[in-house]
Parts: sequence; C-alpha cells; structure tokens
Amino acid sequence: MDIKLDVNESNDFVEIYVNGEIDAYTAPKLREAVFPLSEKEGVKMVIDLSEVSYMDSTGLGVIVGVFKSVRGHNGEFKLVGLSERLIRLFEITGLADIIDINSQIEGGVQ
Repeated sequence: MDIKLDVNESNDFVEIYVNGEIDAYTAPKLREAVFPLSEKEGVKMVIDLSEVSYMDSTGLGVIVGVFKSVRGHNGEFKLVGLSERLIRLFEITGLADIIDINSQIEGGVQ
C-alpha cells in the first residue's frame, strides 16, 4: 500500500489530507512532506486522517515528531477524521491526552 498526500497552504494555515496506510514503508514519505511545514513559526496545522485505514508505531512517531515541532514553533496542531480504530490507538498510547484529536472535520484549528 502506498500513501497519497494533498497539502493546502494559506499564510500560516496548513491542511494536509492523507490517504492510505501509514507504516514503516510510507511514514518516511509523510515525514519528508510534513515536517518542513511544521517548522514555520506560528503555523496552524490540521492533518486529516479520514482516508487512513491503518497506522503503526512508525506513523505514530512521525505524528508525534510533527506535533512537537509545531508546538516548539508556537503553532497549533490538530488531527481530524480519525476512524474508531485510530482514536483507540491514540487513546491506548496516551497521545489522545496530548494531541488534539477530533473525529469531526471542523475546517480549521480551534
């Protein structure tokens, strides 16, 4: 399985749509595309995972790294469109307590 990314940038707002599986094979592609965007001061980043069917620990590592980078640059970070399976993964790992995961797409960072 491959991964498809669609990135929309507007000023300090970045919206990223991810389609496919995030695993050891595809996570480097995600990191390569998203991490540079996370280093922009004050960026508001939303990653839409509604078309992600699977994520392993490698994918979680990329998400955590991007989250830390966004927060380190005084930005806001949100994940939207998570399936029940992905919500459970974030809850089990304790990341749901740290990262804003919202199952509904609201059209921006709140």
